[in-house]
Amino acid sequence: MRTIAITGASGFVGTRLNKYFSNLGYKIIPIAREVLNNQEKLDEIINSSDVIINLAGANIINRWTPAYKELLYTSRIDTTKKIVDALNKIEDKNKLLISTSAVGIYDNRETYDEKGNYANDFLSNLCQDWEKEALKAKSKNVKVSIFRFGIVLGKDGGAFSKMITPFRFGLGGIIGSGNQAFSYIHIEDLLNAYKYVIENNLQDTFNLTAPKPTTNLFFTRALGKALRRPTIFPVPEFVLKLIFSEGAKVLTDGQDAIPKRLQDLGFKFKYNNIEETLKSLV
Repeated sequence: MRTIAITGASGFVGTRLNKYFSNLGYKIIPIAREVLNNQEKLDEIINSSDVIINLAGANIINRWTPAYKELLYTSRIDTTKKIVDALNKIEDKNKLLISTSAVGIYDNRETYDEKGNYANDFLSNLCQDWEKEALKAKSKNVKVSIFRFGIVLGKDGGAFSKMITPFRFGLGGIIGSGNQAFSYIHIEDLLNAYKYVIENNLQDTFNLTAPKPTTNLFFTRALGKALRRPTIFPVPEFVLKLIFSEGAKVLTDGQDAIPKRLQDLGFKFKYNNIEETLKSLV
């Protein structure tokens, strides 16, 4: 039986990964916060695991005060550093670390594959530092893959559960201009991508996004159509800035990313466009 250790196991993606891989016969070990603060216990778990999935990090959708930006940074970098330190002690066992990042690493000027240009802002710099820390684990005994998430859409949790409520009441609408890119992935495709990378023992950087990105406008229209509800209540950008401060950029400055590396390797997406994705969810 192969063993997978997961940081951030109580979150939306983490709980789904736990259930998914448990059903496939894997042993799952959640790495709780108290374990991260106990180096001896952490070393023991890392040593006994074949795969480590690093999902830990404070919720990016929030008001970015200076204190919260510090929390966003430390919750990702410090946790990853502890995982890397434990992996660097491994001498004779092959491991695979899959560490999370986000398509927010890119600027929003073009459609990008994994070789796209990086932005020069807080979110991109956070992602870059997060990835650099994870890659320090790469060695003859440890492979490292980076998963750059788009917005993960799935039932009963995550961003979609928050998005859908106003739409159900006919109060949904575009965010800002609606022209910003909206890179997303269905939770089923994300889970299958983890399985694909783990079973093939792959080391690379992957965009975890659907093959056909959309815009906030087309997402809004597609969701309204799927729910048979009007979408006439736009959310002005200045309102989001009042609520989220600099954090509003996550909602108003989308990145246009495609999963070229996964497709080149032969991975098949079940949900290729926003219409298919939303139809399955509602």
